[in-house]
Amino acid sequence: MATVGQEFKTGAKCETKGSYTFVRYVDEPQTPAPTSNERDIPLDKGDTFPPIKSQNRAAWWRLTRLT
Repeated sequence: MATVGQEFKTGAKCETKGSYTFVRYVDEPQTPAPTSNERDIPLDKGDTFPPIKSQNRAAWWRLTRLT
């Protein structure tokens, strides 16, 4: 089970149901920022961490709350 604060990369399988927040892109540059509705996402156990679709880029996600 993941702990709050742990980070995960686009393409990884979600271990823990919760709310996840965009941290940074996997590659440079770190701009432009994701859209506001892409910054915080809910995921269920077994889901795949998504890319930032508006930019078609991989990202790092941080578990911010267990649900």
